Amino acid sequence: MNLVVREALLAFKRAPLLSALSVTTIAFSLFVLGLFGLVAVNLQNALRSVAERVEIVVYLLPGTPIEATAIGLKDIEAFPEVQAATYVSEDEALARARAELVEFRDVLRELERNPLPASIEVKLKPTFRDADHVSLVAERLRGFGFVDDVRFGRDWVEKLDRLRQLAAAVGIVVGAAFAAVAIIIIGTTIRMAVLQRGREIAIMRLVGATDGFIRRPFLLQGTIKGLLGGAVAVALSFAAYALIDRYLIQAAFFTREQAAAIVGFGALIGLLGSATSVGRHLKRV
Repeated sequence: MNLVVREALLAFKRAPLLSALSVTTIAFSLFVLGLFGLVAVNLQNALRSVAERVEIVVYLLPGTPIEATAIGLKDIEAFPEVQAATYVSEDEALARARAELVEFRDVLRELERNPLPASIEVKLKPTFRDADHVSLVAERLRGFGFVDDVRFGRDWVEKLDRLRQLAAAVGIVVGAAFAAVAIIIIGTTIRMAVLQRGREIAIMRLVGATDGFIRRPFLLQGTIKGLLGGAVAVALSFAAYALIDRYLIQAAFFTREQAAAIVGFGALIGLLGSATSVGRHLKRV
């Protein structure tokens, strides 16, 4: 094992420029993929932020006893889809209207009788904020005897669903295209490194070295190049994120798991690229 590691590291020393070119190519290929990933992450965060506003408003019949409302509130909170249910009294509803509807503040202030009904605002858990689940919960809420009306903005929720589906589809297609291009470029770069040591492979074959013995240093070398390239790509992505966050718009960066996945993807591509290139070369020797 020590021999394999030493041979892999010696390859960097023997051909520093080619090794640097390999790492740089991997880094920039993954950097392009990382930039797309940043766009996808921030788009998902934006959609998630919009989805948090999805709520169902249950308007209560006038004169509903507070005891019936309290019991109904507990029943609603027990729904598996419900994250929280908040009671809003008539007075609270009027106070909100005066604070939020500034242009009607004088009219609302001169009212002799509060025309706004009490309500229950229902927020759903993140996994249930799609149109189908919202509609099902709204239908169930209409079954309570003290309910006058239930509203949740069906058209708006359906448009949000379509937008999420479109973003997911575009993300998969474009992400796969970027990944395929990165794999091709990185594979070609590693193949150049293998061909550069073609004579060495032929000599090792002549002295009786097995294919596995010949492959191992190249596989480790490709993995190391992939790891270094992935780490540089994450660093470049962070620099791009910092500039965007400071000078353009507030943005989010990858989680630790996502950053580690990019580095791991680089290592995997380096390993597979080396395995393929060495395998092809061994067949010709």
